[in-house]
Amino acid sequence: MNIPNRLTISRICLIPIFIILLSVPFNWGEWDIGETSLPVSHFAAALLFIIASATDWVDGYYARKYNLVTNLGKFLDPLADKLLVSAALILLVELGFAPAWVVIIIISREFAVTGLRLVAAGEGIVLAASQMGKLKTATQMIAIAALLLHNFPFSYLGLPIASIMLCIAVFFTILSGYEYFSKNRHVMRDS
Repeated sequence: MNIPNRLTISRICLIPIFIILLSVPFNWGEWDIGETSLPVSHFAAALLFIIASATDWVDGYYARKYNLVTNLGKFLDPLADKLLVSAALILLVELGFAPAWVVIIIISREFAVTGLRLVAAGEGIVLAASQMGKLKTATQMIAIAALLLHNFPFSYLGLPIASIMLCIAVFFTILSGYEYFSKNRHVMRDS
């Protein structure tokens, strides 16, 4: 259990706290942010989400720099990302900040890739995340953070950056899913 893997596990442990912050109707007040308001509980959830997302970059950087890449880390890191992103997206649909069809596309891709990874693991193959997959995760996390912050600070300018980032995230989700399956079609063919 090295430091990168502990960081990944800490990311998983932050998910229930994040869920509580968005699900329980805390009355901590609201901030006026242009045309809308930002509940303090949503700000706290966004901050926690950003911290959890940052551990994704930190654990990967630390693992590569100090040669601490493990098969457990290759499995846990994408799983932690999927759990965090899925929880956030489902809550954003419940809050009315994200359309359900977008979340269905993103979560379906995650299930499909996880299924492919399980098939590969059964064959003794560990499929690491690709650069496109990492870009997909980054765009998803930026979009989610922007939605959790109610498009702050862009709400003052009237720019729908959160919605634009969500569209970009869907694009990279589809593209990375296609790339993942086309690069690893031999796994399905040979199993």
